[in-house]
Amino acid sequence: MSLITIDSKKCKRDGICVRECPTAIIKLKNKESLPQLIKGGDDICLRCGHCVAVCPHGALDHKDVPFETCPPIEKELKLSPQQAVQFLRSRRSVRLFKDKPVEKETIQRLIETARYAPTGSNMQLVEYTVFTDKEKISALAGLTVDWMKFMQEKFPDAPTAAYMPMIISAWDMGFDSVLRSAPGLIVASAPKENRNGLVDITIALTYLELAAMPSGLGTCWAGLLQGALLSWDPLKEAIGLPENHVHHYPMMIGYAKPRYYRLPERKPPKINFR
Repeated sequence: MSLITIDSKKCKRDGICVRECPTAIIKLKNKESLPQLIKGGDDICLRCGHCVAVCPHGALDHKDVPFETCPPIEKELKLSPQQAVQFLRSRRSVRLFKDKPVEKETIQRLIETARYAPTGSNMQLVEYTVFTDKEKISALAGLTVDWMKFMQEKFPDAPTAAYMPMIISAWDMGFDSVLRSAPGLIVASAPKENRNGLVDITIALTYLELAAMPSGLGTCWAGLLQGALLSWDPLKEAIGLPENHVHHYPMMIGYAKPRYYRLPERKPPKINFR
């Protein structure tokens, strides 16, 4: 099978796939011919699936993005503008979780959804390290507190030191304000040589946290853990990311304890049209 296959009975020779291809590797000689790849197109193709998605006739198949794996968009599931705004504004950073584990199957489903997030050049190199054992997660929080104690001792005048005594004191009294006793923790990473890695990770985790909301799950970006993970070797070893991978803000996840009834306002955006 060539990279793309055209069903001659379905194809209308309208050139939609030609105009949509982001790398311009599909050509149409005339209205009597079928679309085809240019010479060397196999090597340039991004495997993005635009050509399969954009054909209204279902005439184009792609070897690496098979038509049969691309379900049709269901019109009845399309959000209205008002529904989209409410959904996005409903997202909260959850810091109180129910004492209930998050099933591995549920996290698997969320990650499966997050893989549809855009990535630079459609490289799709994001990987996930997932913790669902509360004892292991608590140990990671403890290692973060150890880092804080080290930072407070060695660099007492550092800008980050101001909040550390409160976090340490809370931990010593049995309260985890690092990972909030979350039942799940997700660490996304990507190969260091991927120049878009940090952006890809951030977008993927944003997809994941939005996908979690309809299931009653809450998430929170673990900034304290991120700070320690940048430099604290014991924590790096405990998390065990793939070798030569970069990371950006792990994410706590669990069933949200609070229920929200309002959509808090935010500062007006500063917009400069040119």
